[in-house]
Amino acid sequence: MDKNVDLFKPLREIQFVDRDKVKPNDYNPNKVLEKNLKLLMQSILTNGFCFPIVVRSDFTIIDGFHRWLVSGREPLKSMLGNKIPVVVVAHKDESQDMYGTVTFNRARGTHMLEPMENIVKSLLEKGKSVAEISKEIGMSEEEIFRLSKIDREEFLKLMTKRTQRFSKAQIIRRCT
Repeated sequence: MDKNVDLFKPLREIQFVDRDKVKPNDYNPNKVLEKNLKLLMQSILTNGFCFPIVVRSDFTIIDGFHRWLVSGREPLKSMLGNKIPVVVVAHKDESQDMYGTVTFNRARGTHMLEPMENIVKSLLEKGKSVAEISKEIGMSEEEIFRLSKIDREEFLKLMTKRTQRFSKAQIIRRCT
């Protein structure tokens, strides 16, 4: 391993390019459901575009295809001005590009059950609504219910609990 390699080089040379200049590769094994693409879009809208798209010198995507894909959808396309952040990685050959695609995807890992249960419980304890949690982390109400470990009746109360407060109305009886 060469200790003189500048591992920050790609980030030092981040570029903001027209989205149309970037193109997908023809070997990406990672497929994402539409609901997860919507979640990715929500993540970018909420958190900003935090991770640049990794490309080779001809602007073919090594990692970030799905970020690139949703960046072409409204409202992101307009909000980003059709620009996306990219970092160029100089690999010796296409096989290293393929290795990069696979390792970037596999290194992200999967979510473990117990930590996800703790996150859902914590959000509920903080008073977040089931609807908000569902929207922000892309889970169905059923998934949230299962992870919450709350009994069904209590969960149904949470589901119907209003997050908006209304003033108390005066009841007027009509006498006939």
